[in-house]
Amino acid sequence: MDRETRMFAESHFRGLRGRLPSGVSPTQDRVDFIEKPGSFSYSDFFKGYLLPNVPCVFSSAFTEGWGCRRHWVTPSGKPDFDYLLQNYGDVVVPVANCGVQEYNSNPKEHMPLRDYISYWKEFIQQDYSSPRGCLYLKDWHLCRDSSAEGVFTLPVYFSSDWLNEYWDCLDVDDYRFIYMGPTGTWSPFHADIFRSFSWSVNICGRKKWFFFPPGREEALRDCHGGLPYDVTAPALRDSRLHPMAQHCSPPLEVTQEAGEMVFVPSGWHHQVHNLEDTISINHNWVNGCNLATMWHFLQQELCAVQQEVSEWKDTMPDWHHHCQVIMKSCSGINFKEFYHFLKVIAERRLLLLVKETGPGKVDGSSEGTGLGPQQAAFDIGRIAEVLESMVAHPDFQRLDTSVLSPRPEDLLQQLDEVMATTASL
Repeated sequence: MDRETRMFAESHFRGLRGRLPSGVSPTQDRVDFIEKPGSFSYSDFFKGYLLPNVPCVFSSAFTEGWGCRRHWVTPSGKPDFDYLLQNYGDVVVPVANCGVQEYNSNPKEHMPLRDYISYWKEFIQQDYSSPRGCLYLKDWHLCRDSSAEGVFTLPVYFSSDWLNEYWDCLDVDDYRFIYMGPTGTWSPFHADIFRSFSWSVNICGRKKWFFFPPGREEALRDCHGGLPYDVTAPALRDSRLHPMAQHCSPPLEVTQEAGEMVFVPSGWHHQVHNLEDTISINHNWVNGCNLATMWHFLQQELCAVQQEVSEWKDTMPDWHHHCQVIMKSCSGINFKEFYHFLKVIAERRLLLLVKETGPGKVDGSSEGTGLGPQQAAFDIGRIAEVLESMVAHPDFQRLDTSVLSPRPEDLLQQLDEVMATTASL
């Protein structure tokens, strides 16, 4: 990030005054296609898509050097089952059954990759049908389970990735996934975890995406308040079941070709269908641009838990503590862990600033990595704004913060002091 981009971003957030970005203009009817890597910078992406929180598609030229596009795909553009079996056949992978609805998702089982590929081959031979259903390999943590060296190169546009940076520090999890499945496999209507950004690259095959900007999904709720499982289902046209659906604008539609990369903005609900036998790499990520959206989502999640168990508020000891426990069980994170997330990223940015701007150092934009002193200064400002809101939140104040180190108020003061010194950076 260079100084001009940082100034632009800080002005953007001052203009929002704490509001979340709307995500789309009322007249937007298409998704931009970015064709040439050489003429599209990190700053271009940051200003044009990340800050305004709108989707775009990158051409296959951005991923043409990836090892997986050479090794995982046959010359005819199909999945190379022999290569995958040879290199990953014994790896146990999660597999969803697209033909069975379980709430607004699909039930999963685990099996060795070789068993899934055996199923996939039979599925193709039986004219894309099977008594076992339509099975979709989803959420395989290749980077966590085995070496992904040479498989792909993280695009610079997505290099400010706090979510995976945090989990890599803890060395227990990540949000980097492989998806693969035959024609007809699909992902039901959803918004990504923690309302994160995501990016998705088709290694081979084609996908059809349906995008709804933040807030537009509300018109799709049924008469009981639930969101749809499938936005292409005929039931959505039944005004008795979905009384507001007729007022919902059509989704933005994207057909993603092999090698192309889709940027999914924060909080956008979407549904995705594989039009061919497809393999994709997908990452969820959070950074300073959508940190406030994540914090807003976590507050909503806690409110939902509190409402669900409200009848026990006066009789259950430590009711507020139990709400945090339930929230973590349901959402994967609670207020205390969110503070730890902010603390880890803040400390890493403070260290980066010391290294990059200390004696003998000259200011640089680090355009090659997307990080550097300007990015660190921007990140610290975003963390400080969200941390200030968090420290003032009544449910955070009910936590025993004496066990947190540093104390949230002390970390916030440190960030404020550093922000004052980086204003002229």
